[in-house]
Amino acid sequence: MQLTLLVPGLLLPEAIRTDTVFDLSAPALSLLLGRGQRRELTPDWLASAFGLAPPLPAAALRKVGAGGTALGNWLCLDPVHLQVAREGISLADPAQLNLTATEAAALIVAVAPLFADWGALSASAPAHWELQLAKPLALTTCPLSEAISRPVDPALPGGPDGQAMRHLIAAAQTIMHSHPVNRTREGLGQPLINSLWPWGLGSLPDAVQTNFNVAWSNDPVLAGLCTLAKLPCLAPPERFQPASGRVLAVVTCMEHPARTFDAFGWQKALLAFEGNWIVPAMASLKKRECRELRVIGTSIAGAADVARTVAFSITRGERWHLWRRPRPLTWLA
Repeated sequence: MQLTLLVPGLLLPEAIRTDTVFDLSAPALSLLLGRGQRRELTPDWLASAFGLAPPLPAAALRKVGAGGTALGNWLCLDPVHLQVAREGISLADPAQLNLTATEAAALIVAVAPLFADWGALSASAPAHWELQLAKPLALTTCPLSEAISRPVDPALPGGPDGQAMRHLIAAAQTIMHSHPVNRTREGLGQPLINSLWPWGLGSLPDAVQTNFNVAWSNDPVLAGLCTLAKLPCLAPPERFQPASGRVLAVVTCMEHPARTFDAFGWQKALLAFEGNWIVPAMASLKKRECRELRVIGTSIAGAADVARTVAFSITRGERWHLWRRPRPLTWLA
């Protein structure tokens, strides 16, 4: 087994990293940091892992990942909640919306006519809406994951068609504001679906290639990549489990606390990551069941100073390099 763990949020911003980890003990991870190898990767590592140039066409990939087809050009047009923050209007984490399929269907019926000249609007999941474009679109966008918790204005769509898209989104906001779905959600104390976020423009690549044999992930974009690569994409287990071949597992427990600067939540998530994944994986190396463990940590765009992706890897042989001392968690930098 060769295990690669992709861990969004493992790399904290420099301003809070030391204070967050200085009194934290994760011996197995410290051993990996000390005896293994460290290598900087490109921020768009996932695209390169499947032989593609960034940015990934997220809308088309999500469609095929959900079992559909995606001919032509597609654009993600995801339902979101804009909130008033100290810095201005910002984008709330869509994972907290808990939008139902019934709510999504009703809202799509209401706003789809606005975009009829641009294409057909549908949903691959309640929180994932995609526009199948009827004509080419010259649009620059900010990925949804990079816009969360950040001021909205700098991340709004640009390019030749940017202003027209912003006008359509403003019209959709007016419709959704008074929609029965939002009146019901307001009565229940739930965040309103008060805007749409365009991103992930593009068409499916002609071909993809990867060295992995299986992926463990709930990421719909990765599911699409796996579909094109004819690679199984399975629901991730809660902890390490032995497997054969080259496994890519996405571990998301640190993503939300890193995005929201929740130091206590991040510490708790890191300790869970240590116990559920690193400790048993290092034991598997020792028993020669696993030949290499690779942890790919990423920073959260908008929370970090600079978007970064770093790989920490250790092989069976390197585990026995006893002269290499464990390193403190501040080495996650």
